[in-house]
Amino acid sequence: MLLDVVKLRITYGGVVACDNIDLQVNEGSVVGLIGPNGAGKTSFIDALSGYHTPASGQIVFDGDDITGLPAHKRARRGLARTFQSVELFDDLSVEENLLVASEHVGIGKAIHDLFLPIKRSDRTNTDWALGVCGLEDVAKTSPAELPHGQRKLVGVARALAQRPRLVLLDEPAAGLDTDESAVLGGHLRDLPGSGVTVLLVDHDMGLVLSVCDEVYVLDFGKVIAHGTPDEIRDSESVITAYLGSRHQAEQAR
Repeated sequence: MLLDVVKLRITYGGVVACDNIDLQVNEGSVVGLIGPNGAGKTSFIDALSGYHTPASGQIVFDGDDITGLPAHKRARRGLARTFQSVELFDDLSVEENLLVASEHVGIGKAIHDLFLPIKRSDRTNTDWALGVCGLEDVAKTSPAELPHGQRKLVGVARALAQRPRLVLLDEPAAGLDTDESAVLGGHLRDLPGSGVTVLLVDHDMGLVLSVCDEVYVLDFGKVIAHGTPDEIRDSESVITAYLGSRHQAEQAR
């Protein structure tokens, strides 16, 4: 098991965002986490990636307890993430955005670059990420010139340029149309074959159910369902969380 989350509780002051969540991600899989807006999905990702300290619980990554590690140390262990807002460097090309992300900057490298600044960047991970996301044809293009769907893919590729073992994708399909979501889904489904395990967090049930091996469903900070896409699709609790009731769901079809 690559990621094991045990009884994770996340609070903001007196507000409980996530309450005693258990979640496991096996290596080489695509696992989905869905839920209505405000269910606690982004709070959960923030805690996993080290951007918010949980009130209690444990996060085990590749056999090690990383609950107390800061975000940059989790990233160095192979845990990468994307953000809902695609903040790209529009004055750089797509490939330059990825090159920046692929550089592991530390004290030693900073000193080296200070005295020996002329050094060709290692493009291995950048080229791989461009290929995985199908962005080779726009590698020299500014992100500002790309449609929204491709900008979202650049955000995913930037996380992959770190060559992580696990990538946490926070709402990568937000703002995409049906065709763009289908393209994104195809790329996500291929990631385990490239050695990257995926935890996909989204409210787009169609995308998640089409690409994931198993799915967790959050509502009001609690896991209300867990199973295969088929099991989740027919779950009464999931239908109620999204549409209010089965009767309303049938009327919405």
